[in-house]
Amino acid sequence: MTATVQRLPRETEVREDWIELSDGCRLYARTVLPRDAATDPVPAVLEYLPYRLSDGTAHRDATQHPYFAGHGYAGVRVDIRGTGNSDGILLDEYLASEQDDACEVIAWLAEQPWCSGRVGMYGKSWGGFNGLQVAARRPPALHAVISAYFTDDRYADDVHYMGGCVLGVEGISWASYMLGLNALPPDPEIVGERWRELWLERLERTPFFQEAWLTHQRRDDFWRQGSICEDFAAVRAPVLLIGGWADGYTNPVDRTLAGLTGAGVPCRALLGPWSHAWPEVSDPGPRIGFLQECLRWWDHWLRDVRNGAMDGPLLRAWMQEYDPPRAHMTDRRGRWVSEGRWPREEVPVQVMYARGDGTLSEERGPAREVEHVGSELAGADAGAWCPYGEPVDFPPDQRAEDGLAVSFTSGPLAERTEILGRPIVRLQLSVDRPQALVALRLCDVAPDGSSLLIARALLNLTHRDSHTEPTPVPVGAPLSVEVPLDFAGHAFAPGHRIRLAVSGTYWPYAWPSPQPVRLRIATGGATRLTLPAREPDGDGEAIDVDFGPPEETPAASGFVRGRTWRTLRRDLAPQTQTLEVGACERNRLDRTELEFGEHRRRRYFITEGDPLSARVECDGEHFLTRGDWHIRIALRTSMTSTADSFTVTHDLDAYEGDTRVHATRRSVEIPRDQV
Repeated sequence: MTATVQRLPRETEVREDWIELSDGCRLYARTVLPRDAATDPVPAVLEYLPYRLSDGTAHRDATQHPYFAGHGYAGVRVDIRGTGNSDGILLDEYLASEQDDACEVIAWLAEQPWCSGRVGMYGKSWGGFNGLQVAARRPPALHAVISAYFTDDRYADDVHYMGGCVLGVEGISWASYMLGLNALPPDPEIVGERWRELWLERLERTPFFQEAWLTHQRRDDFWRQGSICEDFAAVRAPVLLIGGWADGYTNPVDRTLAGLTGAGVPCRALLGPWSHAWPEVSDPGPRIGFLQECLRWWDHWLRDVRNGAMDGPLLRAWMQEYDPPRAHMTDRRGRWVSEGRWPREEVPVQVMYARGDGTLSEERGPAREVEHVGSELAGADAGAWCPYGEPVDFPPDQRAEDGLAVSFTSGPLAERTEILGRPIVRLQLSVDRPQALVALRLCDVAPDGSSLLIARALLNLTHRDSHTEPTPVPVGAPLSVEVPLDFAGHAFAPGHRIRLAVSGTYWPYAWPSPQPVRLRIATGGATRLTLPAREPDGDGEAIDVDFGPPEETPAASGFVRGRTWRTLRRDLAPQTQTLEVGACERNRLDRTELEFGEHRRRRYFITEGDPLSARVECDGEHFLTRGDWHIRIALRTSMTSTADSFTVTHDLDAYEGDTRVHATRRSVEIPRDQV
């Protein structure tokens, strides 16, 4: 099947294929390629995702893949096993079998008469993860990778855990979204009469991922699988790494760039102000001509074009300036800087000590203890863990959060202070419970008092020595822990102040400890903040960084309509809090006359003084409709806890028209493991 798409430098066409794997499973692929590729073969660029290419990513795919094809590549999009129109069942994220399938797909692509035999792999988020995971398998035809918004360590930096803390904000909501998405059927116009058989099998066999994620509360083999930090040297294909300061996956850029470089892998990294959206469309900007950057990378590694793709600095990063904190930003002020080595050598540091009077100073001050009992209401202004640039995503002014924490604030800065790297907090404290956590935040406080979040971190204190073998906290005994904050690039302006905030609670980011916890924080030199300073006009300054504007690209005909919301309600008697985050979207593809979309709502409940009142509820609906064919998935999930266990439930109803064809009702209790 072929269809001509919008004219580009080379005329293109679309082909659809079934890629049969060695076990008989068929994966659905759509490829946009030059019309003359049969006589003039081209390299293939693979994007390998579970997000349903016929509907879920169709509008975005219509811009990127034709662009690559029009510049002499085959842009290939494949539905992962058990998703979209492909056969099989998706049993979890990033399984070894997913990577096995990808290696077979790459070999298949390299053998096609329209392919030159060279394959690149690219993607963001799931596609950024599996590009690196597959590269570590070293399929012979894979010659280059572009990975955006990825992780190298599935336990340390993803939606499940942070610092050994269970993430309440994203884990179950992401699992709920994937359960609803995986419950949708293949498109009958593509798979034919088998669509209902495949659909019913999915409904019966696709698991709720949260159950497996929550069963593995330590960094065990479950998380090591697919974590390329276990062996960076396994990757041999050249890699372009993409990250965003507003995204949830900034820390892996730091580690992966250092790890790949140390292993001798050709690589470069680009870190902009972006959220979890491609750099050519992201809020905040500035947006860049990212597709042109991709072409430079592909041309160099897949076509042997001498274009200087490897001549520039190892890292190009957007050094952010202060902007007034708000829940949505279209642009972040700053400038591009560069580093020729990573990690930086002989990094100058600025050490600031937490003092008992609430100040942060280069002078240690007298030894004192500051006492703090965490409020269950702290954390409501944390913003999204992984912002997509929606109007409600970013952390607002942190003054309310600072007031619910122990805050240490410097005096007004006499001169500009830039940081690039991971700030480190050395914290000496004691606690009155065997299970406790700390939440740390670094903020830029403007002269008017507004507080902008720069970096943060969580640490489950039972994981203070190991994420694989946690141990109870010795009650009342002094502890000294070192906690790296998030990777950051920021310039503190003269007259601004630096603030370090410490709390024993941070809901719904961190699932609360089983009992209220009293922290005693030692000051006077025992607790300190170390900043990775950077000279504003050092040798690493970028002189010639011109990405150009985003180019006009083809677009799918149809529409995308939607809205998002975030509301916070607090009742005074009793002191209860409900945070609600929601989104609704409706799309249409004129070419296939398909309408599809979703409605999602997450609610996070808690009561002051009662950490066991924490509860997450997610409900949503996914739908597909064409003519008189109507599919609807209704979904409800929840997560609660006692002192000893978590309870996870999910209810799913699938409808064809007005007829319910499937129903699932399931509740699972999972023991708490030192969290």
